[in-house]
Amino acid sequence: MSTTKRSDLQGLRALVTGATAGLGQAIALQLARDGAEVVVHGRDATHGAQTVEAIRAEGGRARFVAANLSNLADIKRLAEESGQVDILVNNAGVYTFGPTAEFDISVFDNMMAVNVRAPFYLVAALAPGMAARGSGSIINISSIAGSVGFVGGAAYGATKAALEALTRSWTAEFSPSGVRVNTVAAGPTYTRPDERELYEAIGATTALKRAAQPEEIAEVVTFLASPRASYVTGATVAADGGRTAI
Repeated sequence: MSTTKRSDLQGLRALVTGATAGLGQAIALQLARDGAEVVVHGRDATHGAQTVEAIRAEGGRARFVAANLSNLADIKRLAEESGQVDILVNNAGVYTFGPTAEFDISVFDNMMAVNVRAPFYLVAALAPGMAARGSGSIINISSIAGSVGFVGGAAYGATKAALEALTRSWTAEFSPSGVRVNTVAAGPTYTRPDERELYEAIGATTALKRAAQPEEIAEVVTFLASPRASYVTGATVAADGGRTAI
């Protein structure tokens, strides 16, 4: 696990959605190592407390806010309780694969709500404040599924392609005011132990012939959040082991 510590983000507050496990947790930990105060979002208070404790154990600052991202009232409350946010990482997402002709429309609607609508409304709530202050960074977590076709992946891929389109539009809208907006399109990443074989199978199709550790993707996210990426906006960064290049 990466334990790199910098001070690039001292005095800044980051909100990371879906930060109680997996990739979101790795991102929250690395942002805290880089000096940010982290608002850890999730639905499970126990897991949230564990993430907060892990950050504090390393000397970082964090607190937990619970919210159901399929509920608009909860999204509004999350934005309000987070306070002034300088870095927004739209990481939370759900996915279900299945044949288009048999896909449950309620599952499709829930994926759109969590993967697309929630980031849209969080940006609507938080980006104007960033613009008024003249600085801020928004990082959306996408997937190779947004640009590579997978059998059964039409619905999920559509949500990620939509998120990448939002990144471009938000760049046009907010970057003239100093807010940088980028996407990290992650490749197969070991986030769920019960799906390790799936990650390994997809990882074998990449140029590097392996899946990623969450910390490897987190490093890309925290770079984009930092002043080191001061001239990067509107980009979709492929952190996918070369999968979309071959």
